[in-house]
Amino acid sequence: MSPLLQGILIGLTLAMLVGPLVFTLIQTSVEQGFRAGLMVGAGIWSSDLLYATLSWFGLRQMEALMRWAPFPVVVGIAGGVLLMAFGSFLLFSKPDLHRLRHRKALRHSSAVTLWSQGFFINSLNPFSLFFWLGVPTTFVLRQGWSGASALAFYGGILGTLVLTDAAKAGLAKLVRRWLRPRIILGMRRTIGGLLVIFGIVLLGRTLVMQGQLVPEWF
Repeated sequence: MSPLLQGILIGLTLAMLVGPLVFTLIQTSVEQGFRAGLMVGAGIWSSDLLYATLSWFGLRQMEALMRWAPFPVVVGIAGGVLLMAFGSFLLFSKPDLHRLRHRKALRHSSAVTLWSQGFFINSLNPFSLFFWLGVPTTFVLRQGWSGASALAFYGGILGTLVLTDAAKAGLAKLVRRWLRPRIILGMRRTIGGLLVIFGIVLLGRTLVMQGQLVPEWF
């Protein structure tokens, strides 16, 4: 199987996973439209590209950082707090009902805000970090691929993620036409609650990990 095809298959597998990134992308696209969803997606893709670049060109440095015991704990706590904060915002903030009544989504967040939202949620997601760290050792180095083959592999993963995320944003925009304001508001609350739960679970697992690692820090 070619490196490109392997990358595409891995990208499709990642695209089917359900997590905070998917809920954030869908919620933004439903409430603020396709372009807003793309901006969140652009933040996610930028984060993935950053991790992919670091994992390939800075493999030794990344491995050394991962061996530093507090690092996973720091990332986990930051990610958990971020998810809980954003989820709480969706749960308790009062959206503009006038915007929700429009059949066409109206964007009210700046491009920088939307991009930052996707970038930081993905960057502080331990799964993203561990996945991109494992890519070079699990696939590229083990297969002995050249630079061109490795580039095709990485491109297959990232390209598939971009296309599938864009498709999710577009589908969410189409679905909005048949959603009443009450349903959109319910989706907002549900997604906010799910993000809070994701944050609590991540924070809880991290604190358990911290309890296991504390003796090693001293």
